[in-house]
Amino acid sequence: MKTPKLVSALTYLPRQDGNSNGNIGSYAVDLSVDNKTWQMSVASGKWIDDSVLKKANFATQSAQYIRLRAITEAGGRGQWTSAADINVLPPPDPSKGIWSAPFNTPLVAAAGALLPTTGKVLLWSAQFVDHFSGTGNTETATYDPSTKQVSSLSLSNTNHDMFCPGISLDATGSVVVTGGNNAAKTSIFDSTLGQWTGGPDMKVQRGYQSQTTLSNGKIFTIGGSWSGNGGTLRNGEIYNGTWNKLDGCPVSPMLTQDQDINTNGVNWRRDNHGWLFGWKDGSVFQAGPSRAMNWYGTTTTTGTQSAAGDRLGDADAMNGNAVMYDAVAGQILTVGGAPNYENKTNVNYITAATTNANIITISTPNTRATSETVAHMTYPRAFHNSVVLPDGSVFVTGGMAYPKPFQDDHSAFVPELWNPTSRTFTPLNPMSIPRNYHSIALLLPDATVFTAGGGLCYGPASSCTNNHFDAEIFSPPYLFNSTTSLPASRPKLTSVSPLSVRVGANITVSSDSEIKQFALVRFASATHSVNTDQRRIPVTPVALGGGQYTVPVPSDAGVALPGYWMLFGMGREGVPSLATTVLVRGA
Repeated sequence: MKTPKLVSALTYLPRQDGNSNGNIGSYAVDLSVDNKTWQMSVASGKWIDDSVLKKANFATQSAQYIRLRAITEAGGRGQWTSAADINVLPPPDPSKGIWSAPFNTPLVAAAGALLPTTGKVLLWSAQFVDHFSGTGNTETATYDPSTKQVSSLSLSNTNHDMFCPGISLDATGSVVVTGGNNAAKTSIFDSTLGQWTGGPDMKVQRGYQSQTTLSNGKIFTIGGSWSGNGGTLRNGEIYNGTWNKLDGCPVSPMLTQDQDINTNGVNWRRDNHGWLFGWKDGSVFQAGPSRAMNWYGTTTTTGTQSAAGDRLGDADAMNGNAVMYDAVAGQILTVGGAPNYENKTNVNYITAATTNANIITISTPNTRATSETVAHMTYPRAFHNSVVLPDGSVFVTGGMAYPKPFQDDHSAFVPELWNPTSRTFTPLNPMSIPRNYHSIALLLPDATVFTAGGGLCYGPASSCTNNHFDAEIFSPPYLFNSTTSLPASRPKLTSVSPLSVRVGANITVSSDSEIKQFALVRFASATHSVNTDQRRIPVTPVALGGGQYTVPVPSDAGVALPGYWMLFGMGREGVPSLATTVLVRGA
């Protein structure tokens, strides 16, 4: 460029003549103001081998010289590079949110959890950082948002390969991980001590199951036919220090109609990745991915099940998302998914993801849930992730139009923001890294969103050509001034007391500026597009004067599940504060 300018991204258009030779695979972007001193690798990653326009985001800064380094050819076809066009973009429109530059992680983050006592993000892959093929240990890492540092640890003391597990944050804030490659195992991470310990084995071996923490602090799990020798009907069981089977909680009512049959003649996809919500009186609401919804009761010796109706205007939605954006009203948003787990070209069916969106409302356990169709997403998605934000909006990111594990074809790069008032989706600024199968997204205490991973196929590692050893942070539009486009002034919670409270009690909060609404958002975990921990409780405060407020916690532990929550205050313009961590205890 003739003079230094503010830049924030580079775009690369591969050749458009139908020939893929020279498409850039791994890349890096460097910047300089004088063509002498260079900032190396302000953005780096790996692009898909197709003709679609690519983008590399980086932090906005001044530069006159921009260098795109082609490190590999996308298809491994030779030592050459081609391009139809390369362009540089000015700073993005903050009203559509801003992405950070991708930063490296030492593994493909197929699973993760936000740790309540430290605010760090716990990540893990499988026995290996770049593929799965064995059992017995797990590669883990920790990202610290305060220092932007990532550390790694190879975990072997629990003899548990935690690849494709169930995950729950329990009432004490510990991360309880079950099954996966070691299909009966339970491992527990104590975030205070920073240590993993082994727990008791499940009664039923499982992988691809879901689990959720209950109003009484117990943990319920169901399904999971991907791994282990648990049989074809992996009914529910419950954890309270030990595991006990609940055969009165059958998995059969929540099975999808997936057409995939494995080499043993077993349909192993139909009970995967249940959308589970712990609710009142020890109950569990199953919102999907099957079109049929169900209630499970866990307080009797064998458990119970009852039908809750169907999601209207929707089919089975495997690898879709369900988010409880308003727990007080019992309201859940469901988005995307597909009728089958995988789009297979060698069989007689094609599986396309949908743009569907529904609102489900639940109240008393064992009664029919209400379901209504709302305006659809702009982009069809499966393998995506959705995160509820403090203001009740839902951030939907990643995914693909035709679900294919370990691939990035037909990726959705443009995230969308769902507004709970208008019940519509707004496209946001695009990300630069595809996030599909084995990717995660989590809300952070500063009200931004952490997203990472994607890839991690069955070994050898050389066959995993779409691994993403990186993460990005998305800053939603509410963090920017709508008039000046500069970072918004955020309210500050100067005092919060008590930090440990029972359901039905009050929290007293002092703030340096006016607070219009508070929100409690539960600390969360994610894997395989499932996040059963996250939920939001909107709270209208009682103003006491002098910048003090009373924040009442709901009295039902089925609404305010026991465990750790992030308390946010929203100012006059809807800008959220940094979160204060609060422990909510059962009655």
